[in-house]
Amino acid sequence: MTDRLKDKVAIITGAGSGMGAAMAKLFTAEGASVVAADLNKDRVDEVVADIAKDGGKAVAIKTDVSEEDDIQAMFKLANDEFGKLDIVVNNAGIMDNMAPVGNLTDEMWKKVFAVNTDSVMYSTRAAIKEFLPKKQGVILNIASVGGTNGGRAGVAYTASKHAVVGLTKNTAYMYQNDGIRVNAIAPGGIKTNIAESMGKNVDKFGFERQSQGMGASPEPGTAEEIANTALFLVSDEARYVNGAVLPVDGGWTAY
Repeated sequence: MTDRLKDKVAIITGAGSGMGAAMAKLFTAEGASVVAADLNKDRVDEVVADIAKDGGKAVAIKTDVSEEDDIQAMFKLANDEFGKLDIVVNNAGIMDNMAPVGNLTDEMWKKVFAVNTDSVMYSTRAAIKEFLPKKQGVILNIASVGGTNGGRAGVAYTASKHAVVGLTKNTAYMYQNDGIRVNAIAPGGIKTNIAESMGKNVDKFGFERQSQGMGASPEPGTAEEIANTALFLVSDEARYVNGAVLPVDGGWTAY
């Protein structure tokens, strides 16, 4: 490794598995200290233990990203444990049940937005307050091809990720003169456990419709491929990249 994040401190949500775990391991291998946040404490403890075995620095915290108090605790831990904060990666997210708007329940809409969108706003707001006094900081949001296209999921997930894209671009523009960079990755089909969050009540009509959009998808990518892209975007190598929404989808959205 090349210490591309030497002496940096990062928060990563959803770090207990998949893309979040891959980012936590890669960032620490590149010299960062990481606050690894996840709702599943057992999983994130395992990730932190693996990092420690490899000589990295990380601390785990159980975090429900839909609760602002938990977000605040996450930021406090970064400062208490490592004395500062440089990077925030808003990665935690859930799927919907593929329902189109005609079949959508209020419960599903609110649940998906709470985790996928409200959490990003809470964390971004806290990060801006942290970064403004020192005129420096990086925020990376994990959006989705569902945030740039209409046929990749149900309406709740699709709308929630479109909102993340808008939040990313607006925040990047608003604070571009304050040393703060904000970008997003829009992953395509990636081998993770996010499907666990769909539950068993999958909407048949919505699933069949979005499956047509899946037809152009290449072989699923890996969490490590997302982590490699994230590493570039949060590093100083990307200092001139701001407000970007980078598709990492094997060319899926080129179709």
